[in-house]
This record gives sequence, C-alpha cells and structure tokens, in this order.
Amino acid sequence: MTIHYSYLASPIGDLLLAGDGEYLHLVGFPTGKNRTRHQDEWLHNDAVFSEERRQLSAYFNGELSEFKLRLAPQGTEFQKQVWNALLTIPYGQTCSYGHIAQQIGRPKASRAVGAANGQNPIPIIIPCHRVIGSTGKLTGFGGGLPTKEKLLGLEQRFSQFQLR
Repeated sequence: MTIHYSYLASPIGDLLLAGDGEYLHLVGFPTGKNRTRHQDEWLHNDAVFSEERRQLSAYFNGELSEFKLRLAPQGTEFQKQVWNALLTIPYGQTCSYGHIAQQIGRPKASRAVGAANGQNPIPIIIPCHRVIGSTGKLTGFGGGLPTKEKLLGLEQRFSQFQLR
C-alpha cells in the first residue's frame, strides 16, 4: 500500500496528514511526545488531502465542529472501541477517562482508556483532546499540554455558535 502525506499549516503548527488516498490514517503533531514526521518511502501529495485540509482549516477557523472524513485508524480492538467513544464527545465539551471506561462497558479500565487515548493516530478529528482527568485537570496529550489547551480553548470559544 502506498502512503501519501501532506502538511497543513495550523494555529498549533504544521500538522502531518497521512493516508492511502482513500482513508486518512494519521494526523501528526509538530510538537509533544507524539511528534511525527513523514517517512522517507511515503509520497508527498497535497491533492490527496484536499477534503481533510478544507475541514481542518474550517475547524481551526471556528466554522466546523463535526468532521465527516473517511478514517482508518490502526490499532487493537480495545483501542478502536475507545476511539469510537471519543467521537461521541460533543464539540466544546470534555469528559474523563473514567467516563469513557464506563461508556465502553469497562468501568475499571480508566488507565487502559488513557493509554488507548494516548495512542490515537488521528487526533483532533478523533477528539482525544476532549478527555481530561477526573479532577477536571488537563492531563497528558501527545501534542503537548499547551496544544491541548489551545484546542479546548478554540472549541469553547466557538461552541456558543453550535456549528455543524
């Protein structure tokens, strides 16, 4: 399978987009513990990601609150279950790891949910930034806590408009 990639300038830095031309597989951050760059064998191709670029730009401009993209995150069944639960967190809102664990029927799996959340290969679109600690405190984030804070702030600022 050929993987294509592109970079999108955003308010949180240049985001890496990677996929097979039909599905998005990866959004990589420019900073933080999950900092990601393209691999040498991937093909640079901005055109493949025109819809992803359009929707992400609209999101950062406060004009889009719900992504409609073809996604193919790679992970275990448990991780995919967690990532699907993340998609139910409304724009501009947050929930705890414990809440997600309850939602997927594994109430004692908060730590495992946190680990799966941290392995999310398509952040922002699969909104792992909306998960916070049970005390309401911001906790670890692959793009770094300042990035998480910016994303949450952006959503809170624009959520009053209830965009779609």
